[in-house]
Amino acid sequence: MTEDTAATTAVPGQRDPGPLDPGTGQADRETTQDHVKVCMPAEGAYLSVLRTATAGLAARLDFTLDEIEDLRIAVDEACAMLLAQAIPGTNLECAFDLGADLMTITVSVIAAEPRMPAKDTFAWTVLSALAGTVEGRLGADDQVSIVMRKRREPPRTPITGITGSRSG
Repeated sequence: MTEDTAATTAVPGQRDPGPLDPGTGQADRETTQDHVKVCMPAEGAYLSVLRTATAGLAARLDFTLDEIEDLRIAVDEACAMLLAQAIPGTNLECAFDLGADLMTITVSVIAAEPRMPAKDTFAWTVLSALAGTVEGRLGADDQVSIVMRKRREPPRTPITGITGSRSG
């Protein structure tokens, strides 16, 4: 398992804080992303590691418990779809791109006969409902990927100013 954390415009050995706001001199966090990559054997026995990593990274971005659970299930579903195509003995890779309120997860395998995951299946419908935006990709060297983007819901504002009295 590997972890690679870098800013979007990183210089080797140095983290770029992002553009500075002229008014405050502070870095703009919206343009900076962390990138985490997990690589493991393309076998179902290792998926619990990936579910745990997904939950930990989503929690780091302050996703709600429901959103975290949705992402865990979505990653599990995407992996199940791709593992059916994976060449035995190859790796499953999962890349997490973390923005201020957006997580992009790309799950990839190398396939003997690469094909796009079918979008007219129940599994794809479930995946889309859980992960937000979902797309399939065919890449170079027989790579098949599923890309999921989940935006954190804005925090709910509590209702204030409601008072009640109970009489009699």
